[in-house]
Amino acid sequence: MPKHLYEEELERLQIQLVSMQQWVIETGARVVVIFEGRDAAGKGGAIKRIMQYLNPRFARVAALPTPNEREKTQWYFQRYIKHLPAAGEIVLMDRSWYNRAGVERVMDYCTPEQYKRFLEQAPVFERMLVDDGIVLIKYWFSVSDEVQEERFHSRLNDPMRRWKLSDTDVVSITKWEDYSRAKDAMFEATDHPAAPWWTIESDDKRAARLNTISDLLTQIPYEPRTPDNVAIPPRPTADNYERPARERYHYVHDHAAEVKAK
Repeated sequence: MPKHLYEEELERLQIQLVSMQQWVIETGARVVVIFEGRDAAGKGGAIKRIMQYLNPRFARVAALPTPNEREKTQWYFQRYIKHLPAAGEIVLMDRSWYNRAGVERVMDYCTPEQYKRFLEQAPVFERMLVDDGIVLIKYWFSVSDEVQEERFHSRLNDPMRRWKLSDTDVVSITKWEDYSRAKDAMFEATDHPAAPWWTIESDDKRAARLNTISDLLTQIPYEPRTPDNVAIPPRPTADNYERPARERYHYVHDHAAEVKAK
């Protein structure tokens, strides 16, 4: 996807996202979008572009850390329930309850019994959400093994993205087939009519982002919203106000001026 075409279409789609969110707010809809896939498949980049211009008061990203000792004793879905949206909200889940069917299964972080129970309960849990009126959309980002490895090496040498590369991520290279089998089993058990899986081919990040946003807009039955006209009044002239001396206040160092002077 050429950069200029990508940026032009991304802007058009992001304008529609803002309109869609306004519809969600006005109608009290509740939206949950799940982003799953292999490590370095491009989930985070897609989420970033979706969130870029949305109102953060009504849209948020849920990216849960490793469960603590107390959470490990809870019903598995319990820690996710508190992140579900209220009326007018959109929640983007950067990984979700499907951790149990992926990394936990492959890395033996859960027992076979816990895994089996999850595959049985997940469709039931999701049907409950949908029956209650929540819009639930599930995306799987598919990346080839060659591209995944390229992205791992890119992260390794990038000080701003090095945090994205964990020991578990690196191990995923040696367990490629195990993750493939886990994904196939997960799809078989949880790809149901109430909440089907939608696959995003993500070797081309730009194309994947556009395809994700375009599809998301089609899956939410919104009606375009135009913001109300706002009249900006003329600024009144100053009336008996004298600004205090600048020396009374603390200002940050002008680092930008130093950069410009170089």
